[in-house]
Amino acid sequence: MSSLSPGLFIRGFEPPLRLRDFRLVAFDMDSTLINIECVDEIAAAAGRKAEVAAITEAAMRGEITDYKDSLRRRVALLKGVPVTALDEVYNRHLHLNPGVETFVGACQAAGLKTLLVSGGFTFFSDRIKHRLGLDFARANVLEMDNGVLTGRLVDRPWGDIVDGAEKRRVVLEVCELMGIAPTQAIAVGDGANDLPMMSVAGLSIAFHGKPAVRDQAMLSIETGGMDRALDVLR
Repeated sequence: MSSLSPGLFIRGFEPPLRLRDFRLVAFDMDSTLINIECVDEIAAAAGRKAEVAAITEAAMRGEITDYKDSLRRRVALLKGVPVTALDEVYNRHLHLNPGVETFVGACQAAGLKTLLVSGGFTFFSDRIKHRLGLDFARANVLEMDNGVLTGRLVDRPWGDIVDGAEKRRVVLEVCELMGIAPTQAIAVGDGANDLPMMSVAGLSIAFHGKPAVRDQAMLSIETGGMDRALDVLR
C-alpha cells in the first residue's frame, strides 16, 4: 500500500479512476455513513453499553467470526428497551460522517446507483436511505411488542440476519439485476463484516477502517472525510 497523501493510501491501482466507469456504490452504515454503532447507543438506554460495545468492537475487528451469533447476543441485551429510545438515538446521537453527503452526491451525479447494506437496523437505515436519497437498502429488523424491544430480530423472506456473506450476496445480486459486472461496483465499509462485499467489488474503500479492513482495501481513508475518495475518483 502506498501513501497518496497524509491519511490516504492506495493499493493495486493507478489513480485517477473515472467515477463514471462504475455503476453501483454499496455502503455499510454504522461507523461508515454514520458516526455511531446504533446497537451500542440503544444499549446505553438499557444501561448495557459497555457490555454490548465490547462485543461490537470484537466483531468489527474480526475477532468474533460468527457475526450472526454476536448480533443475536447484543440484540438479546436490548430486551425491554422502549422504542422511544431509538428515536432519541436517531435525533440526539446519530450524525452523517464528514464528507458523506459530498461523496454520495458525486456518485449520484455520475449516474451510479446507491445501495446501503447494513448489519444494523431498518429503524435507522430507512431514515438514512431517505435522507441521502439512496436507491436500495437492506438491514435487520428489530422485533417490537407494545412499544418495547423483545430482544429478537424479525425473520425476513431472504433470511434472518445481514452478515458479511449476505452483504456480498446482495451486492452481487444487485449487480446481476442491473446487468453489470461486480468490477463496476464500489464497496465502502469499515468493519470485518464488510470484507466479503469489498472483495468482489471493482474498488474497495475502507473509511476509518479496522486494521484488517485497512490491510485489504484498495483505497484507505484514515483521516478526514469520505469525500477524500474523490481525490482518486474523477
